[in-house]
Amino acid sequence: MTFSSTQGREGRPALMAVGLAVALLAAGCADTAGIASHAHMRDAAQAGVPATAQPANDFAQVDAQWWHAFGDAQLDTLEQQALAASPSLQVAQARVAKALAATGVAEAAGRPQLSGDAQVLRQRYSENYIYGALGGTVQENGTLQLNGSWELDFFGRNRAAIQAAVGSARAAQADAQAARILLTTNVARSYIQWARLEAQRDVARRTLAQREETLRLVRDRVSAGLDTQLEQRQSEGGLPEARQQIEVLNEQIENARHALDALVAVPDATRGLTPPALASLQAVPLATQIPADLLARRPDVAAARWRVEAAARDEEGARAQFYPNINLTAFVGTQSIGFDKLVKSGSLQWGVGPALHLPIFEGGRLRANLGGKAADHDAAIESYNGAVIDAVHEVADQVASARSIGRQQVEQGNAQRAAEDAYHIALQRYQAGLGTYLNVLTAETAVLTQRRQAVDLVARALDTQASLARALGGGWAGDAPAAEKTAALNESAAAR
Repeated sequence: MTFSSTQGREGRPALMAVGLAVALLAAGCADTAGIASHAHMRDAAQAGVPATAQPANDFAQVDAQWWHAFGDAQLDTLEQQALAASPSLQVAQARVAKALAATGVAEAAGRPQLSGDAQVLRQRYSENYIYGALGGTVQENGTLQLNGSWELDFFGRNRAAIQAAVGSARAAQADAQAARILLTTNVARSYIQWARLEAQRDVARRTLAQREETLRLVRDRVSAGLDTQLEQRQSEGGLPEARQQIEVLNEQIENARHALDALVAVPDATRGLTPPALASLQAVPLATQIPADLLARRPDVAAARWRVEAAARDEEGARAQFYPNINLTAFVGTQSIGFDKLVKSGSLQWGVGPALHLPIFEGGRLRANLGGKAADHDAAIESYNGAVIDAVHEVADQVASARSIGRQQVEQGNAQRAAEDAYHIALQRYQAGLGTYLNVLTAETAVLTQRRQAVDLVARALDTQASLARALGGGWAGDAPAAEKTAALNESAAAR
């Protein structure tokens, strides 16, 4: 609805009073009843995070460059290359820049606006309209004008939009940190996988050499008439099997290197590197329990929390649209018929005054919009709750795996020693003619199985440490305690 008046100065106070009364009436009639977010953010206790901090000797803190603890210079170089060249990180940074730009747009909406207009026009005026003596003539018109406006944010719509944009920008920044942590974790895990395959190939080569030595023994016994061709063929069949296993591992190693090259985003980054050895990678000391400040360490949880903040402010902005929108507008410039008069003092024109927009009847559009924003707020809260649950679940899984792998390694070491002893005894008995070659094969199979399991358990222990470092936040330090932000958001929701 637009109000206009030709009254002089004496009529302006009355007009402003009428406008203010209408504004208050419209504000009082704004109906937002029954439309609000109903979801609630889970606190740390509800998510299963301990209420008190763990002892310092639990190694709960994670360094931002935690992979240095593995003690491998090649891995350190690969991590730095990945951080410098990864397209995924560049995409995340571009999203941060876009979100920051959106913040600037939102901030600009609450500041005074100024624009300039210039127009030159050759026009024929109608003979049957209001132009009088100008009717039927062709004239040249000119306009030079500056226009200004400033929205008075009495009801906080622009302020809410700025806060929503800031929340989205902070979420994008936290997402970028989460992407960084995920990348460094994947590089470390891929490097460990490469080391695991190299160790498995060493086991396969050792098995091949062992079988070649056994074949020589069997052939000597066949030549001496102590064994038959059956034992010799059984022994010969083990060699191509071992060579085939080596070839399988060669393929897997190449694929692992290609995957690592892709993560680092440097072609043939692993080509000139020395194959990593599992035994040279040191254990990373990490938490043995869920730390009390887990939620403040996780950038993905922080991103979800900032999205809740942005959604809450969007809901406030939608609610503010029910109230009057008041602008101060002004213009100054010149206008004339005939270009030669455009810059003369008599062509001056100006105007200044308030503009009022009242949402009196809009067919339910504002209520529908508010309902959508409230639903977005609920969805953001539940996404945050899901992120919290996933964070605690992930840490609990990795901690449990780390403890279990340690116990498995003890038992596997005992089993491997027993299998190695049994193999040597079976081989000695076969050499002495007291046992069969089948006993040797059975014992060898058990030894090979235990050797492979030993390699896999060492690799799993290192991989779990890398995954746990990520689960504990990857060394990211939030800009504010999670509990404070959660409490503030909950208080805001309760107030509404």
